[in-house]
Amino acid sequence: MIRWIALGALLLLAALLTLPVLSLGASWLQFDAAARDVLAQMAQTVLPEYALTSLWLCLSVALGVAVVGMASACGVTMFDFPGRRILEWALLLPLAMPAYVVAYAYTDFLQFSGPLQVGLRETFGWQGRLLPEVRSTPGAVWVFTFSLYPYVYLLARTALTERASQLMEAARLLGAPLSRRIREVALPLARPAVAAGVALALMETLADFGVASYFGIQTFTAGIYKAWLVMDNRIAAAQLATVLLGTVALLIWVEHRAQQRLRFATLRGQRAGSADAQPARLHGGKVLLAWLICGLPVLFGFVLPVLFMLRPLLGGWDELPWSSFVQWSRNSVWLSSLSAALATALALALAFAARAWPSAWTQGAMRLTGLGYAVPGAVIVVGLLLPVGWLQAAWPDSGVGFWVTGTALGIVWAYLVRFTAVALQSVQSGYTRVPASLDDSARMLGATGFALAWRVHAPLLKRSVIAGALLVFVDVMKELPATLVLRPFNSDTLAVVTYQLARDERLGEAALPALALVLVGLLPVILLSRTLRRS
Repeated sequence: MIRWIALGALLLLAALLTLPVLSLGASWLQFDAAARDVLAQMAQTVLPEYALTSLWLCLSVALGVAVVGMASACGVTMFDFPGRRILEWALLLPLAMPAYVVAYAYTDFLQFSGPLQVGLRETFGWQGRLLPEVRSTPGAVWVFTFSLYPYVYLLARTALTERASQLMEAARLLGAPLSRRIREVALPLARPAVAAGVALALMETLADFGVASYFGIQTFTAGIYKAWLVMDNRIAAAQLATVLLGTVALLIWVEHRAQQRLRFATLRGQRAGSADAQPARLHGGKVLLAWLICGLPVLFGFVLPVLFMLRPLLGGWDELPWSSFVQWSRNSVWLSSLSAALATALALALAFAARAWPSAWTQGAMRLTGLGYAVPGAVIVVGLLLPVGWLQAAWPDSGVGFWVTGTALGIVWAYLVRFTAVALQSVQSGYTRVPASLDDSARMLGATGFALAWRVHAPLLKRSVIAGALLVFVDVMKELPATLVLRPFNSDTLAVVTYQLARDERLGEAALPALALVLVGLLPVILLSRTLRRS
C-alpha cells in the first residue's frame, strides 16, 4: 500500500512538472478569432523575420561552436606543448559566463561611445564609427560562439581521449601521416560528439532572451514575449511557443541520436592516454599556432569580458549600490537554495523509486521530469501562466493568480520544471556506481524503504547529490526569462537587475551583479575541471 501511495505521489509531481508543456498543446484547442488575427498579422509582418533570423543565427552559431570547440579539443588532446595542462581546464571557463553578461561587456567596450572607439578618435583624430555595430546579429553570433563552444569542446575532448587514441596510434604504425590520421580517424570518431555538442549549444541559443532583447534581434523568443506582453494575447504566444518547442524537440532528437552513436563507438577495454598513444610533441612555430587555437577562445569568451566589466566597476566604485546589491544577492541565494533543495529532494525520490520499484510508471515519470531542462524559459512561463489564467477565469475568487504570480510559488515551480532534470541526471549518475548487490544485502539485514535509502544509499550518493544541488543552484542564479516575468514584487535577483541596468545603459552599475554571477558560475566549472583531471 505504501509503495502505491509513494508511486502515485511521484507521478503527480511529475505531472505538475510537465504541466507547462501539456498546456501549450492544449492552447490549440482554444484557437479563437482573436488569436487567429494576431497570428495572421504576425505572419504578414514579423513572423518571417523571426524565422529567418532564428535560422540564420542557429546556422552561424552551429558552425562557430563546431569549429572552435573541435579545434580546441584536438589541440589539447592530440598535441603536447607548453601550457597545455592550463588550457585544458581554462577552455571550460566560458561556461561560467552567462551569454547576456558577455553581450553587455562587449557592448560597453566596443560601442560608438565606448572607450576603444573614443580613444582611437582622440588619438588619431578620426571621425565617425570605427568598428561595426556590436548590437547586431553578427555580434550575437560572436557572443554565442565564444560562450557556448565548451559544450562541443567537452564532448569532443571526451570522444578523442576515450576512443581515438588507440586507433590514431594504429594508423601511425601503418604509416599514415598526422594530417591523414586526424582527417580519417579522429574527426569521424568525434563527429557524434560534435553533433551532440552543437545541439546543446543551439538549445541554449534558442532559449536565450537576454542577448536577443539587448541587441534588438527579432528571434522567436522575443516574438513570444511580444505576443504575450505587447499584443496581450496569451493564446497566440502559446502557439508561437509550440513552434519553438517543436524545434527544440528536433534538437533533442538529434542530440540523443548522436549520444547513441557515441556510446556505440566506445571501445571497451581501451585505456586513454596509454604509453603507446601519447600526444604528439610540438616545437617551434607550431607551439604558437596551438596557443592561438586553444587560447583565443578563452580570451574572447572569458578573459576579455571580465576585463571589460572590471573597468566600469572600478571606475565607479564609490557610486556602486552596495545596499541594494546585498538585497539582490539575498533574493538570488534564497530562491536558488530553495529550488536546489526541492529539485534535489525530488530527484532523489524519483531515482530511488526507479531503483527500488522498477516499472514502466517510474521510468515514465523520470522521462517526463527530464523534459523540462530542454524547454526554454520563455516557453515555460507561457505554459505555466496559461492554466493559471484558465483557473482564474473559471474561479475568480480562488486567488490562484496571486499565489503563482505574487509569491515565490510560481517562480520556484518554473525553476523545478526547468532544472529538476539537472539534479536527476547527477543522482542517476551516482546510482550507477552503487551495486545492486548492496540493496539485496541490506534487505536481508532488514533495511527496506526509507531505511535503505537513508542508511545505505545516502552515504554513497553524497558527492552526486552535492554536485546536482550545486548545478541547480548556479543555473537558477543565472536564469533570466522565467525570473523576469514570474518574480514576486520587490524581489529582484542578480540576473534580473543585471539585465535591467544594462538595458537602461547603466553598464557601470550592471558590472557588479554581472561579475557576481560570473563568480558563482565558476563553482561548477571548478568541479567539472577537477572531475576531468581525476578521470
